[in-house]
Amino acid sequence: MTFEIYRLEWILYRHTFGNTTKLILTLWICLGSFSFGYSQSSDEKIADAMNNSDWFTLDSLYQTEPRDSISDFFEIFSRCLIGNRLNRPDVSIPAFTELFNTQSENLDFGNMLNSSMMFAMDLSRIGDNKTAAKILSSTLDSIRTHLDSTTIAGVQQFINQYKALSKYNPYKITFKNSAGTIPFNIVPVGPEKNNSVLIHLKDSYINGVEADITFDTGAGVNIISDSLALKYNLIPLEASSTVGGVGIQNGKYAIAKELKIGDMIVTDVPFYVIDITTNNEEADKYIDCFNIVVGSELMLQLKDLTIDFANNKITVPSVAPKRSQASPNMCFSSNMNLLSKGIVQGNKMLMNIDTGDASYGSLDKRFFENNKEYITTHCKLDTIRGAGIGGVHISECYRIQNIKLELGNSKLSVPEMVVLLEKNTGGILYSYQCNLGLKSLMLFDKVRFNLVDFVLTTFE
Repeated sequence: MTFEIYRLEWILYRHTFGNTTKLILTLWICLGSFSFGYSQSSDEKIADAMNNSDWFTLDSLYQTEPRDSISDFFEIFSRCLIGNRLNRPDVSIPAFTELFNTQSENLDFGNMLNSSMMFAMDLSRIGDNKTAAKILSSTLDSIRTHLDSTTIAGVQQFINQYKALSKYNPYKITFKNSAGTIPFNIVPVGPEKNNSVLIHLKDSYINGVEADITFDTGAGVNIISDSLALKYNLIPLEASSTVGGVGIQNGKYAIAKELKIGDMIVTDVPFYVIDITTNNEEADKYIDCFNIVVGSELMLQLKDLTIDFANNKITVPSVAPKRSQASPNMCFSSNMNLLSKGIVQGNKMLMNIDTGDASYGSLDKRFFENNKEYITTHCKLDTIRGAGIGGVHISECYRIQNIKLELGNSKLSVPEMVVLLEKNTGGILYSYQCNLGLKSLMLFDKVRFNLVDFVLTTFE
């Protein structure tokens, strides 16, 4: 059994108070206990969508339910969550302000902290890190006596990060032309027999020194190894970082004053400085391909980018599109992954769009349970080892061949995926059922991420 780079995880360890998106709204409404012959109210429908983390349904309900049938609390809270999960800070920031000013008595300690974390996150996305730190500090001070030391330390870490970032102007982008172009190579990684590949950006420099950067849409933050943070003269900040994958890894927080990617320059780019080794001799033979990673945090600032696999380049318009009335098919997960609606073998599901997964991808135990008879009679049982932050995880799986995939506005057949027999790697139940890897995405000519409308489009 050899080491296989099928899914390398770089999950931002944001959520310090249980599950920050699982909102325990049953404190206000008892759902489902008397459903016979009973029609749900607007508040109950909205609460269901919130508790199920179904942000698309929540967005639809908010637009279609009669406004006078929604209570003040749920009307405001809907705007908070829709704005945060569908990347609409112009919606969520005033809604969070109204929530804390008028509805704080309806928030228990968990939801108050979770709401403050999301509020601060959205403020940071628009560059107001000073206010983000102030909001989160105020909430922490008000409920500190009700929290355990681990939670307090986790929240304080983000306060320190926002305070450190407030001294800079993160993600100022300069375009040389009317559209930015970032050339890339598809490079082999891992054992040759696995044919695993990653995207490495060409013509990339950090503080004027050429850099080999992996482009990973599944990474919630930018990451750099300890040794390369020194080589590229990153500025250490008075803040720590924590990243989770197979395990949890603590590190430092730092700023790259200039990141040149293709013909664009991005200044004051934050990085998590992490020891990326796995303490597994075989896995660490291949881990160097992840010494520098840029991910969805940078993508959000670029606002609209197209990965052109036919011509090996990423294009970014210098002027972002204005938000339209298009229905979103992407959302954020609780771990800030970019998820997209999709269909696999007729099964509707959310997919983590992950160019850092060097394989075709994986399906989780829920897919196995829904298709158990076919999988157990037609597919081969196998074992795989995947590496990520904190170590290596061994998983039993089936290999399923010729899978029908619908993503964006395209349909095609994927040669192979693995079907995991655990909830997910490490036994964690994520909100997505499919981790869609780079080799599957490369079957499309282009994949466009419109991060204004939060719409993913594919082209064949």
